[in-house]
Amino acid sequence: MSPDVTHSIEISVTTEYLPEQSSPDAERYAFAYHITITNAGDLPARLNSRHWVITNGRGEIEEVRGDGVIGQQPVIGPGSHYRYTSGVVLSTPVGSMRGSYQMIASDGERFAALIPIFTLSVPGSLN
Repeated sequence: MSPDVTHSIEISVTTEYLPEQSSPDAERYAFAYHITITNAGDLPARLNSRHWVITNGRGEIEEVRGDGVIGQQPVIGPGSHYRYTSGVVLSTPVGSMRGSYQMIASDGERFAALIPIFTLSVPGSLN
């Protein structure tokens, strides 16, 4: 699958630390991430699956693959966007995520929409 260069899928991410779901004494740091996927291209595209690379503050890597997102495989029309929120628990107060969505355009072409790396951090943990 080639990187998305012709389908103009744009991905933006915001994150938040969830102190009420975290337990620093037990090395449990919970984060939410809010994703907006915008189809700036000319064809509808379905989000078929996802691949995440999650790295904690010790450099330990976990990879997650699965169908769709939050139990859905949305079709995103031209000029439309799809938003969802999910979460991750790290064993360190700082980490990062990056990945890709495997997409299928309405013309049958399969392509990868890259998710840029983003940081997860407990407020005050980064200077």
